[in-house]
Amino acid sequence: MNLDVWLLLGGVVVIAAIAAVRVAHRSGLPSLLLFLGFGLLLGEGGFGIQFDDPTIAQHIGLSALALILAEGGLTTNWKHVKRSVPLALILATVGVAVSIIVVALSVAGLLGAEWRAALILGAVLASTDAAAVFSVLRRLPLPPRLAGILEAESGFNDAPTVIAVVLLSNVSRPVPNLSAFVLETGFELLVGAAIALVVGPVGAFALRRVALPASGLYPIAVLSLTFVAYSGAVLLHGSGFLAVYLAALILGNSRLPHRAATRGFAEGAAWLAQILLFVMLGLLASPNEMPSAIVPGLIAGTVLVLLARPLSVIVSVLLARIARLDKVNWREQAFLSWAGLRGAVPIVLATIPWAAGVPGSKLIFNEVFVIVVVFTLLQGPTLPWLARVLKVIAPGEVRDLEVESAPLEELNADLLQVKVPPGSQLHGVEIFELRLPTGAAVTLIVREGRSFVPTDATRVRAEDQLLVVTTASCRDEVELRLRAVSRRGKLAGWYGERGVE
Repeated sequence: MNLDVWLLLGGVVVIAAIAAVRVAHRSGLPSLLLFLGFGLLLGEGGFGIQFDDPTIAQHIGLSALALILAEGGLTTNWKHVKRSVPLALILATVGVAVSIIVVALSVAGLLGAEWRAALILGAVLASTDAAAVFSVLRRLPLPPRLAGILEAESGFNDAPTVIAVVLLSNVSRPVPNLSAFVLETGFELLVGAAIALVVGPVGAFALRRVALPASGLYPIAVLSLTFVAYSGAVLLHGSGFLAVYLAALILGNSRLPHRAATRGFAEGAAWLAQILLFVMLGLLASPNEMPSAIVPGLIAGTVLVLLARPLSVIVSVLLARIARLDKVNWREQAFLSWAGLRGAVPIVLATIPWAAGVPGSKLIFNEVFVIVVVFTLLQGPTLPWLARVLKVIAPGEVRDLEVESAPLEELNADLLQVKVPPGSQLHGVEIFELRLPTGAAVTLIVREGRSFVPTDATRVRAEDQLLVVTTASCRDEVELRLRAVSRRGKLAGWYGERGVE
C-alpha cells in the first residue's frame, strides 16, 4: 500500500478509536480493550496486515509509554498526591518484589515453568497501568488520598518492573541473585531520579524566563524536556521511566507560561500514543496462537489478582504502618488490591524477552495478552460496585470541584473555572455569601448555555460554571473556601469545614 492509503487507514482508525472512547465511557470498560480489538481486526486474523517484529514493537511501545508517563506527571497535582507518595513508593518497590516472587513461585509450581521464564512472567505482570486504572477511577468520587495512592503507584512502578524484565531477559548472563538485583535496580533508580531533579527545575526556570514567539511552542518545549530526561537517564544507564515521570511532575507543578495549554496538548498526545500503542499490540498478537495460552494465562492471572496483588498490598501497608508513614484500613486495602489493573505496560514489557530471544517468550507474550483482556473485563466494570460495597467513597462528597486555570502572566493572576456538581451545597448560595478573600471575585456565570455577570445577590445553582479571577497569592485560599462551601454550605466555617482534601 502507498503512503496515501496508509494515511487514510490511520485517520479512519484514529477516528474510530475516538468514537470508541465514548462507548467505553458509557459501558464502564477501559478503552484499551476496544483499541486492542481494532488491532486484532486489522491484523492477520482480520484484514490481514502482517506485523510480527517484537523489536520494533518494543521500541514503539517504550516510546509511547514514556509519552503516557510524561502526560501523567504533567497532569498530576502534587498537592493531591504528596500525602500518598510514601505508601505509593513502597508499593512500587517492595510491592513489586512481592508480586514477582509470588507469581514466579506459583507459575513454577503449578505450570512447571522454568525459573527464568517464571520470574520474567512475574516481573512483566507486576506493574499496574495508569491509563487502565484512571479510565475507570476518574468517574469515582474516591477520597483524594486513596486516589492519590493508585495514581502515584502507577506512575512509579513502571521503572522497577522495566529494570527487572531487562535484567532477567539478558540470556547471556545467569539469573541475578537478590543482592545484585537490588544494587542494579537501586543504581538505575537513583540515576533516573538525579536526571529528573536536574532537568525538571532547570527546564522550568528557563521556560519562565524565555519569551518564545508563539504560545504553541511552550507545550512542545515542555514535552521535549521530559524526553531529554528520559533519554539522558537511559544513556547514563539509569531508569528512563522514573526520570520522565519525575521531570514531568516537576514541570507540571511549576508556574509555567501557558500551563493549561500545555496540559491539553499533553493529554491529546497521550491519547494518540495510547491508540497507536494498543492498535500496534493488537496487530502483533496472533489469534490462532491464543488458545494454547488461555489455561496457563488464566491460572497465572488468578494467582496475580487473588494472591500476589493482595499480598503485595498487605506487606506494603504493614511496612508503611511500622514506619509510621501511612495508615490504610482493611476496606481501602481490599479496594487497592482489586484496583491494580493491568493494561499496555505488561504487554509492552512482554516484547522485551521476545525480542531478546528468551526461550518460551512468545508463550509469555500470549499469556500476558490473555491476562490483560480477561481480567480487565472482569475488574474494570466491577470497580464502581466494589467501591460502594466497601464504602470507600467519601460520605457526603458527591464529587470534588473541578477547577481549571489559565495563568494571566501579565497580571500575575489566575482565572479559575468552577463547575458546580449536582448535590453541591453551593446551590442556593448568594455570591456575597461565598466570602471570597480580597483579591478574588466571581466575574461571570454560565448557566444553561448563556452567560451573565452576577451581582452580589445572584444565587448559584447546580450545573453552573463560575469564572473566578483571583490573584496568584490567594488562589489556594479561594479553592479551599469554594470546596468548604461546596461541602457544608455558607456556614461551613461554623461546622469546622476548611475545604482541606
